[in-house]
Amino acid sequence: MCERHDRSIGQVAQELDLVASALRRWVKQANIDRGPNPTGALTTEEQEELRTLRREERTILKKAAACFAKEQA
Repeated sequence: MCERHDRSIGQVAQELDLVASALRRWVKQANIDRGPNPTGALTTEEQEELRTLRREERTILKKAAACFAKEQA
């Protein structure tokens, strides 16, 4: 609705009972996901991949810490 330019983000947010700042972030992210991104912001897919990699990294670090702790004992 916002992107057709027939209503502002504020108007759409009010109609959908949303906070305008949340809707503004969603519109911005949709634009990033849709096309060339000179700002270097991460797409939704890239953000998910980064979350997955960080989760895997934490798991590996926990296992390494447990291994080192076992060796110290």
